[in-house]
Amino acid sequence: MELRERLAFNLQRLRRERGLSQEALALRVRTTRGYMHKIEACKSAATVDRIERIAKALEVEPAE
Repeated sequence: MELRERLAFNLQRLRRERGLSQEALALRVRTTRGYMHKIEACKSAATVDRIERIAKALEVEPAE
């Protein structure tokens, strides 16, 4: 599995475990639901800064 696919898989898993919709997570990250969808669908690559913001919103370490 490539890194982008692993990120997408983990992001979706963690978001669902926390009972968050893409829209709810996007609000926490200060981005759009469409952008969150693109990351989860492997259609967009997240920057390191964005990964850090997503991790903070999910209350996990970025490596997770």
